[in-house]
Amino acid sequence: MIDKLAALADAGHSAEIVTQFLFDADTVLAWLTRLRSDGVYAPVRIGLPGPTSVQSLLRFAARCGVAVSANVMAKYGVSITRLFSTAKPDLMLNELTARIDSTAHGIVKAHLYPFGGLAKTAEWAATFAPTNPALRPSEPG
Repeated sequence: MIDKLAALADAGHSAEIVTQFLFDADTVLAWLTRLRSDGVYAPVRIGLPGPTSVQSLLRFAARCGVAVSANVMAKYGVSITRLFSTAKPDLMLNELTARIDSTAHGIVKAHLYPFGGLAKTAEWAATFAPTNPALRPSEPG
């Protein structure tokens, strides 16, 4: 990644890093700290699953090779016993927003994966964005 970002900079291009969808704030924050200590300062968009059924979320995680522990799922209010309920990224996004330090972690925003449908994700984001800076659109340029 460092070589790719350097090649883009040498060609006069800027870059952003977009992650796969993630479930654990501790893992995200440790990775961001390591990334910045390695000298990578490109803005990062943390992938979060938009609102979807727990069943769909687990299916997408399995397809994408995203490891999901029962402890992490429970931490964010998702459980196997609630397969037909809707999982939302509220808790994880709130935790990340509260814990991200722009000095240590750089520029970090959210990237929503609309596994439950684009309309449902857009509706959730429109409701949640005014209270959470990670969902506000980036400035152009």
